[in-house]
Amino acid sequence: MRKMKDKEYIEIEGIVVEALPDMHFKVKLPNGKVIKAFVSGKMRLNSIRVIPGDKVRVQISKYDPSQGRIVYRIS
Repeated sequence: MRKMKDKEYIEIEGIVVEALPDMHFKVKLPNGKVIKAFVSGKMRLNSIRVIPGDKVRVQISKYDPSQGRIVYRIS
């Protein structure tokens, strides 16, 4: 898997709605859409836990807006 270039994703905040298997989550965005997102590798290495109800920052690919990567937990 290749790294994303700077402008290949959109960064937006959302709220975790549901936890799925294998560190995947359903995240509700401010526009009302729900996407499937996974936890980034640095968050896994630093043992940062994400639970439903947390506010998170998500990077969404411009090519597939139905999936994203959780890069930061706000609360």
